Amino acid sequence: MGSSLQAHQAVLLQMLKEIDRICRKHHIPYLLFSGTLLGAVREGGFIPWDDDADVVMMRDAYERFLQVAEQELDGEEFFLQKEFSEHWPMFFSKLRKNGTTCLERYIPKDPKTHMGVYVDIFPCDNLYGAAFLRKIQFWLSKIVIAKSLDQRGYLTDSRIKKFVQRCCRCLPKKRLARFVQHRTGAGECMVHTFFGGASKYEKNIYPRAWLSETIEIPFENHIFPVSAHYHELLTQLYGAYMVPPPEEERQCKVHAEFVDLDHSYEDYWEMQQTMEFQDYTRSIR
Repeated sequence: MGSSLQAHQAVLLQMLKEIDRICRKHHIPYLLFSGTLLGAVREGGFIPWDDDADVVMMRDAYERFLQVAEQELDGEEFFLQKEFSEHWPMFFSKLRKNGTTCLERYIPKDPKTHMGVYVDIFPCDNLYGAAFLRKIQFWLSKIVIAKSLDQRGYLTDSRIKKFVQRCCRCLPKKRLARFVQHRTGAGECMVHTFFGGASKYEKNIYPRAWLSETIEIPFENHIFPVSAHYHELLTQLYGAYMVPPPEEERQCKVHAEFVDLDHSYEDYWEMQQTMEFQDYTRSIR
């Protein structure tokens, strides 16, 4: 049984409002990001064919949010999935909705991995001033990402990706991540989201002001903070962002292979271990 995209987006909006509530209460700066920012500016809400939601925070704000959210969230309704935690080897965090299912193109290696509907919470980090150090940051982030995906159970048909994942298994993920985060570089003029959504170097580096100076705009039936430089940011990410793609190209990145808003992911665990279920979820999209 699947759930409609509109119903899925309604749950995502509820979760965005909860993040907003916590951040406003504790004076934690954050921004709508990526496709969610694009939807806010161009559509006044979700892109009609988008199936996820993204926010971004500077590293210090991000870590403060992870600290306070555990006390603020209703544990019966929500689950905070922290980066590099026991059952979540990934390099960013998610807010999950309990009692729901959102299965991606993974067969999780850890049966305790929460797989409910989610909002992505991305950190933004300091970029080194020297060009060669910036490129090292970028390529080390790729190693961290590859190792995290391998630990999670990422499925790929690419022999190159499979080879890279195997090669990264013996490397010290957290030590490399610390270099990428560059915590001592608060005075640097540029920042990056290598642990965010975009895969290309040029789409992940920004002047610090783009992520620190904010305005508020409507999104669906609520007001959310966005970059005061959203035009420059969206142009860098998407080009002519105010022009919708042709109708035949209006489809999302397919983050969710299968969504059920009424039943917990735990109900699907055994079924998800089979390739037959993977084939089924693809067939219903």
